[in-house]
Amino acid sequence: MRPPILPGEMRPLVFAHRGLSALAPENTMAAFRLARDMGMPGVELDVHLTADGKLAVIHDHFTGRTAGAGDLPPGPAAKGRGLEIERANFAELTSLDVGAWKGPRYAGERIIRLEELFEELGEELYFDVELKSRIKADYGLEAAVAKCIREARGGRGIAERCVACSFNPVSIARLKSLIPEVPTAILWCGESELPPYLRHGEGRWIGRADFLKPAKEKVRASSSFRWRRLEGYEFLPWTVDERDEAARLLALGSVGVVSNRPHELGLPRPQ
Repeated sequence: MRPPILPGEMRPLVFAHRGLSALAPENTMAAFRLARDMGMPGVELDVHLTADGKLAVIHDHFTGRTAGAGDLPPGPAAKGRGLEIERANFAELTSLDVGAWKGPRYAGERIIRLEELFEELGEELYFDVELKSRIKADYGLEAAVAKCIREARGGRGIAERCVACSFNPVSIARLKSLIPEVPTAILWCGESELPPYLRHGEGRWIGRADFLKPAKEKVRASSSFRWRRLEGYEFLPWTVDERDEAARLLALGSVGVVSNRPHELGLPRPQ
């Protein structure tokens, strides 16, 4: 059997998806603070490596959806997609407003670095860090994440309150070789962007995953039995926003949930 993830934390594990993203702009400090303030014990987030080696917390590979292109100079980058994270310097990214799309009260929210999140909230939350990597080649993302976790305030304490995941099995295998104390998971779903050979969780063997993160619709009684009883994996489904669905998944043995609306699920929270 594989060791349990975050064994010192109350079950079920509850991760606010990209922070409390139902109410605040995703992956911003405002969303992470709100998750903390509303009693959520954990947050899920996405991290990219910028061209100048910074760990930017943002979901998409381009800034257009959450920052628009209004702040960009005329040219190809301003036509809908915005800046590409891996090809931009962090100074370029932090000049963008990633809060105004959620409402005027959040205007001025900026893209943050992973170090900033750990510095402010590292002693109050646990973390699910998704590595946003689309290629097999090593361009330094995993090494930067491992270094950030190890050097965060609290040292090993952050590693003990942190898990990592990716759709890219090569990425989680590489991270595991660098910081083996952090549990890793493979993400998967049935969407066409994912190669067919990875749409049923096959990446768990390629990436040597410690636990599983299937899309919620992938979880059935048969799959739960296979993962838990036959293969020895814990599983953490996403993205679970309805009480009935959360109850179904927990009854099937889920260790917890990742949710945009964790405050509405009626789950117990640490006091």
